[in-house]
Amino acid sequence: MTCFVWAGSVRCVRPRPLRARAILETMKIIIVIAFVGIIGSLLSALFFMMRDKGRTRNTVRALSIRVGLSVALFLFLMVSYYMGWIESRGVPIGAP
Repeated sequence: MTCFVWAGSVRCVRPRPLRARAILETMKIIIVIAFVGIIGSLLSALFFMMRDKGRTRNTVRALSIRVGLSVALFLFLMVSYYMGWIESRGVPIGAP
């Protein structure tokens, strides 16, 4: 068990089992890939906007892909939280 001081109180956490660590590592990779895809789609939309000057639908297509990837990432995070693969580490209730 690992204990640490956070916001004036001592918190102790149990080490995660090996399977849970593997799930977290896989999720980190999926999230990074999604962010790279979102940024790549945004950059391609910028490229098409500058090159085509609005004559083709490439910019709209790239931005639609970006929105789709963003929604998919959000849904993935929500399902992961619901399944217990990730957990909230936010500000504790009653913290000053």
